[in-house]
Parts: sequence; structure tokens; C-alpha cells
Amino acid sequence: MKVLVLSGYGINCETETLHAFEVVGFKGKIVHINDLIDNPKQLNDYQVFALPGGFSYGDDTGSGNAMAKKIMNNLYDALLNFESKDKLIIGICNGCQILVNLGIVPGININNPEIAMLENSNGVYQCRWINVKVSNDYSPWLNKINTLHLPVAHQEGKFLIPSNIFKIIQDKKLIGLQYINIKNQLASKKFPDNPNGSHNDIAAITNKTGKVIAMMPHPERALYYYHEPEWQNNKNRKFADGFKIFNNAKKYFK
Repeated sequence: MKVLVLSGYGINCETETLHAFEVVGFKGKIVHINDLIDNPKQLNDYQVFALPGGFSYGDDTGSGNAMAKKIMNNLYDALLNFESKDKLIIGICNGCQILVNLGIVPGININNPEIAMLENSNGVYQCRWINVKVSNDYSPWLNKINTLHLPVAHQEGKFLIPSNIFKIIQDKKLIGLQYINIKNQLASKKFPDNPNGSHNDIAAITNKTGKVIAMMPHPERALYYYHEPEWQNNKNRKFADGFKIFNNAKKYFK
């Protein structure tokens, strides 16, 4: 099992993301976007393509937008070819925003972004731990997971979805994760349980197969028990909830 982790121009979570995959048994490589453009066929050697978090191109033209344009102009056919095979793609935070801007998720119409990521409702960068429930357990990434306790760190994490597209997303069960409160009820856009005001409390979305997931929370920052805020109370276990996401990728290929 091999994972290619993207890097370049402000992406800054590639090392942690690769480490998380390596912990569950993957071999991997961090590849700069320019090197991938020079040799897109190298994607064929990998089972997973990971787009990590960060601030690609400083988010100067909107979060993930400039990197999405670079991929669209240079790698889009290779990415669609990768997606069409029995492989997995994950976009985390900035990677989520890139996949949304590419239209890879929800992927209803190829080469046509149907949804958008907007600034948090309170207009403030949010860095906090949140709770989410799994709303799409047929996705290999989310299989047999009920809830997750994960951190977020973003200023443009609000999913904006037109009503006609939202109906399709609901019907096709493409909502991956939703923000919940401490009672395990949907956050109903209430801050801080929903940190950004996202439509229908959406924290992650998948394509129709579930093999592509775009998620705003950071599972790679919740890998070990001591990553959690109350780590002193969790010494009886080695891993935190983010481990489950990466371990599911291993289970899929095993």
C-alpha cells in the first residue's frame, strides 16, 4: 500500500499526513506539485492520493482556489483517471477546499464545481476541537465509525450548497461528516459546536462512491492520545480518533 502526499506553495501538513499513513502500514512519498506535473504517470504507482492542509498560495484568491486552478490546468485528466480506478483520495482542510474548487466533490457534474467554501460566519479563524458524526458509512474512509473528536483550523470552512444541489447530495448520501454537540445532536449551526456556520452542519463531503472524501477537520492532528486536549485522561489508549480514518484506508486495501 502506497500513498502520494501532495506538497508545495504553502501546503504545510504533508509530513504529519504522511506519518499518519505510515503508522497504519502505508509506504509513501511527499511530492511537490511541480514534480507531479512533470511526471503525472507516477500517480499510477500509488493507491491513495492525499491533499493535506495548509495555506496553498497564501489563500490569496480564496482558500484552495489557486492550487485547484493549477491542478485543473495541468493534472486534471490524471486526477480523474486516478479517481476512476479502485483507489482513494482524501483532502484535508485546504485539501478539502481544493477538491471542492475542482468539482471532484460532490462530483455530480464533471469539471463543474457545484458547491463553495466561504468564510466562517463569525469572520474569525477557528482553531478548536469539535465533535462530528458519520453520516456516510459506506465510504471506505468512514466505515464502522460513529463519531469523531477532531480539531479544526480554518477561516473558510463553511459549505455553501445551492438548494437543488443539496437535494441531490442528500438523496445520494454524499454528506460524510456533520458537526454535533455534546449530546450527539446536530449542532444546528450553533457556535462553537459548528465552528463555521456550515450548511446543514456539514464538516465533510464525499463523491458518489465514497472513495473521495473532502473534510475540514484534521485527522492527522488527532493521531495519538496525547494530541487531545484532555490527554491525561486517555492514557489507557494509544491512539486518538483521527487514527480511525487512516486505519480504514488500510483496511480497505487489505
